[in-house]
Amino acid sequence: MELTSSQPIPTTASPPMTRGLTEAEAVQRRAAGKGNNIRLETSRTYWQIIRDNIFTFLNMVLFSIGAVLVLLGLPTDAFLSVGIALLNVVVGVVQEFRAKRLLDKIALLTRPKATVLRDTVEKVVDPNQIVLGDWLIVHPGDQIVVDGRLVEGKVDVDESLLTGESDLIPKQVGDTLYSGSFVVNGSATFEAEKVGAESFANQLTASARTLKLVKTPLQMDVDMVVRLLVLLSVQLGILFGMAMIIDGVEATESARQAAVIVGLIPNGLFFMVTIAYAMGTVRMAGKGALIQQSNAVESMSNVNVLCLDKTGTLTANRIGLHQVQPFILSESEFRRVLGIYAHSGTTGNRTSEALALACPGESRPFVEEVPFSSARKWSALSFDQPDMQGVYVLGAPEMLRPYLNEQQADFGAEMSRWIEHGYRVLLLAQYPEVTPLHDSLGQPQLPPDLIPVGILSFSDELRAEAESTLKGFSEAGIRLKIISGDNPQTVLALAKQAGLRGDIKAVSGLDLEEMTEAQLGDVAEQSTIFGRITPQQKERLVDALKRRGHYVAMIGDGVNDVLSLKKAHIGIAMQSGTQAARGVADIILMNDSFGALPPAFREGQRIVSGMQDIMRLFLARVLFQTMIIVGAAIIGLAFPVSPVHQSLLSLLTVGIPTLFLAAWARPAIPRFRLLKSVMHFVIPAGFTLALLALVFYSTYILFPPPEIAADEVVSMARTVLNTLTVYGGLMLILFVEPQTPFWTGGDDLAGDTRPVVLTIIMGLTYAVILLVPGLREFFQLHVLRLVDYAAIAGALMLWGLLLRWMWRAKIFTRFLRLESSGY
Repeated sequence: MELTSSQPIPTTASPPMTRGLTEAEAVQRRAAGKGNNIRLETSRTYWQIIRDNIFTFLNMVLFSIGAVLVLLGLPTDAFLSVGIALLNVVVGVVQEFRAKRLLDKIALLTRPKATVLRDTVEKVVDPNQIVLGDWLIVHPGDQIVVDGRLVEGKVDVDESLLTGESDLIPKQVGDTLYSGSFVVNGSATFEAEKVGAESFANQLTASARTLKLVKTPLQMDVDMVVRLLVLLSVQLGILFGMAMIIDGVEATESARQAAVIVGLIPNGLFFMVTIAYAMGTVRMAGKGALIQQSNAVESMSNVNVLCLDKTGTLTANRIGLHQVQPFILSESEFRRVLGIYAHSGTTGNRTSEALALACPGESRPFVEEVPFSSARKWSALSFDQPDMQGVYVLGAPEMLRPYLNEQQADFGAEMSRWIEHGYRVLLLAQYPEVTPLHDSLGQPQLPPDLIPVGILSFSDELRAEAESTLKGFSEAGIRLKIISGDNPQTVLALAKQAGLRGDIKAVSGLDLEEMTEAQLGDVAEQSTIFGRITPQQKERLVDALKRRGHYVAMIGDGVNDVLSLKKAHIGIAMQSGTQAARGVADIILMNDSFGALPPAFREGQRIVSGMQDIMRLFLARVLFQTMIIVGAAIIGLAFPVSPVHQSLLSLLTVGIPTLFLAAWARPAIPRFRLLKSVMHFVIPAGFTLALLALVFYSTYILFPPPEIAADEVVSMARTVLNTLTVYGGLMLILFVEPQTPFWTGGDDLAGDTRPVVLTIIMGLTYAVILLVPGLREFFQLHVLRLVDYAAIAGALMLWGLLLRWMWRAKIFTRFLRLESSGY
């Protein structure tokens, strides 16, 4: 929808005589259906969770094959073929329901609020309580939650969530404010003219989120693997289908083989990603971080650069006036002027609040105002009174210096000393005559030859956890970029006080203005501190780091951070930050807990580490089963796998173990892409186990024991094959999470005994199935002799030793050149 951003809505009604509605009028209008009846979704609905877990392509294929098996009189095969998919659905739905209930409760704390005038009194309400005709008051950082016409004041708004353009749009009385935009500068009152479904309010959350629906490297890896295996299964299905037609295979066996081939697709990988995200989201909620984008926790593992503003992160955002130094007035008179200035402005921030607290004064009527802007870094008021005459400007000395009288632009050594100690320094300057503060186009302007009145410094308290948090980032392998609107030397001093070590390079935004994109990329790469940065420069710095191949996270809390929050791979906002910042963030730090970030990074690393183990087991199972099926077909042997055996193998070696491995995963810094690390494990394990299994299967088919009847040969051979692959798959769990140095080779030492216990339990479960006649018959297994068990056990021990040697010698890794591969 095209927006005409500065065009007022035509109206023939006369201006309202009273400001806002009464409570009685609001109740009447709501009863008449004129309320802002919207539903702000905090996450997927319960129906969406059920639908997305059940109605997947692979599940539909498996359910269809299961139905065919039932029609052919094979209910056991059907149940076990579909059983894994049903288990995935049940566990996935339960986990996501649990996560949704917790997150919906927490997300209520971050929903946008609105300030309305009811009975001429300001009242903070939920957007659902707004009705047509309400007067709403907005300040910098507030979201516009309904469409309306501006009736008092003037503001600059950002409509980028609606239009994609980040330019600020000035709004004056009569102009339209659109829901989905937010106020950057100024304060205003507007009348609600479109509410509910007629406004943009229902699109606000979607607009903020759709900009960031980007797959993470893990999701891309899983997606690629599953797509490749779908192609493989389709190819195998076509080949075996043609063979069955040529050989005249009966429909029952055809359906069984189709179920096995479809079962090769590891649809459980998508399920495990969902489970990992749900568990990570719940864990992070308990540590003070609300995950608004489900894959944001895993994305944290890929972050190698973190951009942050010192305010609210390194510091507690508790600002106090430290000291003043007047140039042309006495200190008492300087403080009087500062007090009047601080109390007279219509908009404020933490700095002006600290100034008003330290310098008492009364509000005076002014001629014109330019509110503070993070892009300009100054604010201005003009007065026409005997003791407050002319234009007064308060801002960063560097930004005001071009407007100063050259003979009075030297502030002395005191400012340098304040900056070196980490104090924020502002300059108050004056022009003795009343002059326009806006040009003919309405843009702010300053008169030349401003006279410096004095400088003042502010202190900002460091967070208690700042040093330990910075240390946590360093241990996680994450480089910091501190981007601030303050003087770079002030930020540098505070960073050192917070424990930042090493050769720290600081650069000013004034120096970045003239740089090319290539030069900016070099500076972004080499520097740590960036001061006097505008919102547009923040966005450019984040973009430059991304183009250099970094995975970038950005922390922000103000409207000046929204552009960079959207540009970063991961946007992180403070709970106390503006509604606009929270609206576009992927993660919100509850209670402004900066210390929750290192655990968030470790949680992301935990997810990737767990998925690495899970993919190893899934893909190893797929590889050796595929090779066994293809190998048996090439040799000319009977189809080696039944749906029942495949389900049992998947359940014991992959289905149940991976759930626990996801919960027990350890954080680890990723050294290379996931698939590369997985291939080092999967290829040797899959090839060698498939070769061993084919030897056993062909031996039992071609040279069966003499006491076995001819019609039982295939059944016994399949049982031997399944027993060998089940226990071989269980041994892979021990190699995936080595408890002692003996098992290392496929992965680093974990030292965790829980996977060992899990492996033993799964092994005993299969042994019980083999030994109990009823269970053995249900799973279509044949009785085996002691010599069969001994042969399987001996072969697996030799296979394990050979596999460990191949991993340690990197035989397949070197042959496939995985070490030199950039993937």
